[in-house]
Amino acid sequence: MSAAGAPGRGWVARLRGFARQTADVRCELCAAPILADHPHLFEVHTRELYCCCRACALLFGSQQGAHYRPVPRDGRRLDGFCMSDPQWDALALPIDIAFFLHDSEAKRVVALYPGPAGSTQSALDLGAWDELVADNPVLGQLQPDVEALLVNRTEGAREYYRVPIDQCYALTGLIRARWRGVSGGVQAWEAIRSFFAALKRTGRVPEGLLHA
Repeated sequence: MSAAGAPGRGWVARLRGFARQTADVRCELCAAPILADHPHLFEVHTRELYCCCRACALLFGSQQGAHYRPVPRDGRRLDGFCMSDPQWDALALPIDIAFFLHDSEAKRVVALYPGPAGSTQSALDLGAWDELVADNPVLGQLQPDVEALLVNRTEGAREYYRVPIDQCYALTGLIRARWRGVSGGVQAWEAIRSFFAALKRTGRVPEGLLHA
């Protein structure tokens, strides 16, 4: 479903790997033991992430026309990114955190935002998005399905990141696990701040922080 406030098709599937509390992590394709710091593959048709070993990442991620796409390793903050408050308002999103990516199955850009129930897909004004692309050509370079623009405008922030989709899933899982009540609670907001601080500093959020 694509209406605002409705769960996005496929995007509310299991947040593979990010909700685990056990050290016994295994490749979801061959069942081999894997390290906490492991690659991910994205399955195009089911819109799910798979934790995998490096061998499976190379094997399945390199096949021509494969169902799996390798997820890039690191993200980066987009310094100098241009988005005015009216441009943000034109996207009609209910909260101040969202990520945007090209969904190859839907053949369009979609907007999603995290919440206590998982990711929700919102109807996106493509005219407003096209205006952003014109102002920020880097958006035209995002890899379909596996890279996103992650926007953080909470607490007065104006932060924009080019990130692998697994980082968006990680943030969604973090919020879902820690959010309490209507406002989220102290623990949730501390976790959100720590997430963006780590992303800004290193381009990737350590798995240990996600499970802390």
